[in-house]
Amino acid sequence: MSSAAQSPPATVSGASYAAAAVTMAHYKAADSKREQFRRYLEKSGVLDTLTKVLVALYEEPEKPNSALDFLKHHLGAATPENPEIELLRLELAEMKEKYEAIVEENKKLKTKLAQYEPPQEEKRAE
Repeated sequence: MSSAAQSPPATVSGASYAAAAVTMAHYKAADSKREQFRRYLEKSGVLDTLTKVLVALYEEPEKPNSALDFLKHHLGAATPENPEIELLRLELAEMKEKYEAIVEENKKLKTKLAQYEPPQEEKRAE
């Protein structure tokens, strides 16, 4: 009987060992992925940037009401310009120049038109 009593625990411990081995392999794979991701963040400068912004928040004498807004503001300022944004800024500047030119042309045309039209008072008298 003692050998029969020992068999189930041996099987359970074998199953536990197998489960533990699978769990350990899973943790090692997860740790490996985490380590790869950490290296990726480090190489791309994300960790340094986040650290700098968090240090700035820590050193802020008067803490802002929204730490998240503080982070968003400082991270937005720290990131390089998106090329598309720069193109849009150039397009906006061109459109402003065109607008100013059209406004100026409109003024000149109104002045010219006023020379050929009778004054408003004469129109009312007619």
